[in-house]
Amino acid sequence: MENHINIIKDSWNQWSGTWYERYRTDEAISKIIKHPESAFHPTTYSMIKKAIPSLQGKRICVPSSGDNHAVFAFHMMGAKVTSSDISEQQLENTAAIAHKHGWDIEFICDDTMSLSNIKSGEYDFVYTSNGVHVWINDLNSMYNNINRILKSNGSYIMFDIHPFMRPLGRDTEKITVVKPYDSTGPFGEIPTYKWRIQDIMNAVISSGLTIKHIEEMYAEDGTFWVDESSDERDTRSNEELDQLCKWEINPLAAIPQWLSIYAIK
Repeated sequence: MENHINIIKDSWNQWSGTWYERYRTDEAISKIIKHPESAFHPTTYSMIKKAIPSLQGKRICVPSSGDNHAVFAFHMMGAKVTSSDISEQQLENTAAIAHKHGWDIEFICDDTMSLSNIKSGEYDFVYTSNGVHVWINDLNSMYNNINRILKSNGSYIMFDIHPFMRPLGRDTEKITVVKPYDSTGPFGEIPTYKWRIQDIMNAVISSGLTIKHIEEMYAEDGTFWVDESSDERDTRSNEELDQLCKWEINPLAAIPQWLSIYAIK
């Protein structure tokens, strides 16, 4: 598994300076500055506001921080934020943006399954965003350490692709099954994992966190159906893409695309 982690780390260090730059454009960052809530799915944002009505002065950790949009948003809302990621390059590129804007954000290079560089009982809130679980080979370790770094009565919220989407291909004209639901990986030379709902929920529960609320959500708009991993630019109009949110046109739209879980320590 250590080799898997190194492969993933090296891959993200490479991607950070290539196709991932699209998430760090001035336009993308300006949108977060003007509308920090736009970094979240509306339903997930409602869950965050219910869990912590005021983020002012709260200590927040975002493991596997990735594009750091959530990190920037939390900072704009007055929180004291720690951004943690396994990729040094991702953190370096993100820290440059923070420095440019004079934002006081802590950056720590760490594996989300260990969070070994983060002290216990430090945070009011931990948040993981889209694209975290697919890189995690040990969910129990991840959630045990999320519990560990939370203060007593601290909150955790996750937002990620709904596991029901994982067995299905990207064909929007018909449903194509590409794997059994209970086949969780690893898949590919750069190992990824396709966890089930029970895998995620059991790991949360086993860690000692108490699940308070779950939401299954649909895509906000048609951009969800664009394959962002492709080098080819999608030429469809916004109107054409938004049609894909209708299950009568795109059968995949009949099932929820997103999952959010709220738990407390």
